[in-house]
Amino acid sequence: MFDSPNFPPLASQIVEISRPNRWQVYHRLQELMISCWCPHDGSLRVEVNNSIEAILVRSTVQQFIASRAELVDWLERCWRTKISGDFSNSS
Repeated sequence: MFDSPNFPPLASQIVEISRPNRWQVYHRLQELMISCWCPHDGSLRVEVNNSIEAILVRSTVQQFIASRAELVDWLERCWRTKISGDFSNSS
């Protein structure tokens, strides 16, 4: 709604990530149709055009750099938020 293809990208960011994970993240972002590239310096650059892409990039990178405990904690917080939201909407 607020994101328009006529606006310039929000930012081009350099993502610091290990070489094996970099290629996995790169391929996943390509599947999600998010512009990214790996220049000769070994970095992963990502063009973020809207808030949805920013969330997808963060989520994709987290899958590869977060520990199992961090991912479990994040998932449990999501479940608690969902459950809290369900109760607040009931009358």
